[in-house]
Amino acid sequence: MTRSDLVARLAERFGQLTQRDAEFAVKTILDAMSEALAKGHRIEIRGFGSFSINRRPPRMGRNPRSGEQVLIPEKLVPHFKPGKALREGVDKVDTLVQQDPIQS
Repeated sequence: MTRSDLVARLAERFGQLTQRDAEFAVKTILDAMSEALAKGHRIEIRGFGSFSINRRPPRMGRNPRSGEQVLIPEKLVPHFKPGKALREGVDKVDTLVQQDPIQS
């Protein structure tokens, strides 16, 4: 699912929302989440999951062309941990697909 799919689904689900309003709503939510993560805050959406920032420590890497060792600096990366309901829902779908695979 892409951002535009999400906008289309939102506009379809709520008839009073125009495509433009749905696009604005999705943009506002994603901007707020991005801003919160950039400030180091944790985002928790019950039943869905949580977003946080993980620290990757500095490490030694290697330049593939020259073989020279290079120090790769510390970096902060976004991390998503799915909630229990999401994990169980995905697992249930996976189990159903394994039991009844679609014939090509």
